Amino acid sequence: MVKTREQEVENVLEMIRPALALDMGDIKLVKVEDDTVYLELLGACSTCPVPDITMKDVIIVAIKNFLPWVKKVHIGQHKFEIQT
Repeated sequence: MVKTREQEVENVLEMIRPALALDMGDIKLVKVEDDTVYLELLGACSTCPVPDITMKDVIIVAIKNFLPWVKKVHIGQHKFEIQT
């Protein structure tokens, strides 16, 4: 069975969610367009005073490691270019 890009992203998010849940947060896949992933932080993560740390150190690293086809990640209003 061939996985869609959305399914691939969801699989990575499932690995990240337990860490976010520790701080009463979550993350939602909004959409995938070409090599760009659009995400939204939910719960306590949406009002976190240090979301850039969470995004760069947890979410971006996981996506980069597991999904080499992703070139950009938008998380809410933040845009990150993935360095290869």
